[in-house]
Amino acid sequence: MMKRILFLTNYASPYRVRFFDELGKSAQVTVLYSDRRGTLSHRDASWFEEGQGGFRAVQLGGAMGKGRKTLCLSVLRWLRRDYDAIIVAGYSSPTVILAMLWMRLLRIPFYMEIDGGLIRESSGLRYRIKRFLVRLPSGWLSSGRYPTEFLTHYGADPDKITEYPFSSLFAADILPDVPTREEKWELRRRLNIPEEKMILAVGQFIWRKGFDILLQAATTLPKDVGIYIVGGEATERYLQMRQELGLRNVHFLGFRPKEQLMEYYRAADVFCLPTREDIWGLVVNEAMAFGLPLVTTDQCVAGMELVEEGVNGFLTPIEDPEALSNCLNRVLSSDMEAMGRVSLQKIQGYTIEKMAQAHLRLLDEKE
Repeated sequence: MMKRILFLTNYASPYRVRFFDELGKSAQVTVLYSDRRGTLSHRDASWFEEGQGGFRAVQLGGAMGKGRKTLCLSVLRWLRRDYDAIIVAGYSSPTVILAMLWMRLLRIPFYMEIDGGLIRESSGLRYRIKRFLVRLPSGWLSSGRYPTEFLTHYGADPDKITEYPFSSLFAADILPDVPTREEKWELRRRLNIPEEKMILAVGQFIWRKGFDILLQAATTLPKDVGIYIVGGEATERYLQMRQELGLRNVHFLGFRPKEQLMEYYRAADVFCLPTREDIWGLVVNEAMAFGLPLVTTDQCVAGMELVEEGVNGFLTPIEDPEALSNCLNRVLSSDMEAMGRVSLQKIQGYTIEKMAQAHLRLLDEKE
């Protein structure tokens, strides 16, 4: 008989939809969403995916509040003992907090799953609240070493933490080998990329992503290196900064559909994520699947987990344009093909299929 799993999460992010579909091949999966798409002003409608029908999706009603701070009282009627596992995503949304308190009160076992996490200094009260919430579940799912350290820091039992490979990629999404120089040149010709070498960055133009640091670093990079930032519309701040710094080799491309974005990944030489903080950073996984060396920061958990210093990339401190420029130059002058092959090897273990298998093994171990 197939296992019955209930997930509680905020909204239908594409990588989660793919994961739920894959898990639904081996289990009966019901997913409760607490946030509606219309409340997510930072996400374009084209970002979402409908899924392949492998799971039951439920939009919770009875919401109190506005935006992403809503409390869905209707979640309570779904919290029953007849599931083989109940998994809540995170610990900070009002709906998740209500669900955890209710299940703890009724002694219904459940898991907390986190996709990433970094320990931050916090005040006494803030620390105590986090510790109280993190300790509520009967078990935890963590995406790797650093999220596990985060959970144990706030009181999770390390013997009851199960790690899983967090991913947005199917095995078929990973290239069999690094694209040849000729293949890259042909792609760049089609994409109208004239520079000798290409650095790719993907993300929204928000302060946390650190693209202002990348622009400062670009002033000391060779002029025949093109920097292409794909993902969102550049704000006036970034447009003005590019003009003031005279960066003719920096290009803002806006949102691109998945198929077009894949072409930029294949055409690039190096991937850069200069983030000030990412509790994971799935674009790192995606770049590795296209055989790219990486330069990211020591506050990007995906980089901390997946980048081997000097082997398939480098980690830099945040807020340090000079260090970022130095690392980019080091990669550009290295054997980028060899570094890219290491990325391809490492990312083989991080697929949606393996992510689903790790969750199913957890259920088998319960028996």
